Amino acid sequence: MRLLIAEDERRVRSILCRGLEEEGFAVSEAADGTAALQRALQGGVDLLLLDWMLPGTSGLDVLKALRRAQNIVPVVMLTARDEISDRSLALNEGADDYVLKPFAFEELLARIRAVLRRSGSRESPKLFCADLVLDPARHEATRAGRELKLTAREFALLAFLLEHKERAVTRDEIVNAVWEHDPEAFSNVVDVYVRYLRTKLGEPRLIHTLRGVGYELR
Repeated sequence: MRLLIAEDERRVRSILCRGLEEEGFAVSEAADGTAALQRALQGGVDLLLLDWMLPGTSGLDVLKALRRAQNIVPVVMLTARDEISDRSLALNEGADDYVLKPFAFEELLARIRAVLRRSGSRESPKLFCADLVLDPARHEATRAGRELKLTAREFALLAFLLEHKERAVTRDEIVNAVWEHDPEAFSNVVDVYVRYLRTKLGEPRLIHTLRGVGYELR
């Protein structure tokens, strides 16, 4: 599952990223409302953690813009605003849940998982290729009935390849979709993770190298 954290406090953002990545989520970040809105509208986000008091475009305005654009990404609001009227406003504008600061990480994690379960019908359907099955809603992947133990990054990469199966994808496309400008990706990291996936997927090979182009899953 791919989460976007829109939070302007660096320390809070860092804690959330570290904790959620340890729970197996692929996490990206935005420090202001404009960046959060642009990233969410690009797609590929399974849930948005959205601070209300963001610089520039507020979290509430981000939420309104998403819903006007008919973007149904699940949104969990994070805020210190504890008035009933504020909660009602956010929920009426399309938020899926509302978590007050300060919060316990365990409670936030439980709420995230509950929202993802409720939104399962809106998630992408299962993805298939031969005997490979990936279930985005459950964050599970199997091959020939055998469960694949994938890291969050491996899962995101495999999902991207399955979404574009039988089509050549370049390394730049993969980096933009899976690493989202992470400095780690400015090396041969894509090739390294493809090797990881090939090892875990086993034979016959499904991920094929297209010399001078990139990769194709078929």
